[in-house]
Amino acid sequence: AAAQREPRLRPPAESPVRLFTEPELARYDGQQEGQPIYLAVKGVVFDVTSGKEFYGKGAPYNALVGKDSTRGVAKMSLDPADLTHDLTGLTEEELKSLDDIFNNVYKAKYPIIGYTSRRILNEDGSPNLDFKPEDQPHFNIKDEF
Repeated sequence: AAAQREPRLRPPAESPVRLFTEPELARYDGQQEGQPIYLAVKGVVFDVTSGKEFYGKGAPYNALVGKDSTRGVAKMSLDPADLTHDLTGLTEEELKSLDDIFNNVYKAKYPIIGYTSRRILNEDGSPNLDFKPEDQPHFNIKDEF
């Protein structure tokens, strides 16, 4: 009989992508002590729990959490009407500001833990084949899951 060969180690699969619906995301709005705090920008869900003093209950940016606040981030606005994923009518400058904050604040400081369903799925609920996870080379996956 052939000698027992070591099983070949397969490289780990891409880390699983966690999908958040709006009601799910809304549960992580910083109102409950000890619960993680999540904020989505451009459909990317960040764990901002480590920024509790900014995002926790009663904190200055608490209005942004538990939802996709892309428009609010772009406009530097906490107006409830701006706390949406909708980018319609934003100026070139606001869009540039959004990208700066997205890359230099959120991606730089907070681990990505998933994506909004709007970012991963098409309108009809089928998977969006163009979906690409954001890369976050400076975070270690084991810290995220």
